[in-house]
Amino acid sequence: MGITTLKEQVVKVGSKGEIFPPKEIRNFLGLVPDQSIILSVVQDKLIIRKVASFQEILDQPAKVKISKQAWKKLKKEFNEELNQ
Repeated sequence: MGITTLKEQVVKVGSKGEIFPPKEIRNFLGLVPDQSIILSVVQDKLIIRKVASFQEILDQPAKVKISKQAWKKLKKEFNEELNQ
């Protein structure tokens, strides 16, 4: 199992309000230039999360397993709703 957390690091806010995550954090999260991120404030904490690309979402293992019969039923119901 890989590393799931990093040691906290102190960074300064730039003169225009920029926040520059250290290279270790950027690499850990897979952040690249022009990467979209989500900023959330929870009480006194700023939480920064990476927005996963469509491909990253598709590459994630399925969290739910269903039978082929159940999948066919869901697919049929979904298609019926689309055609209404």
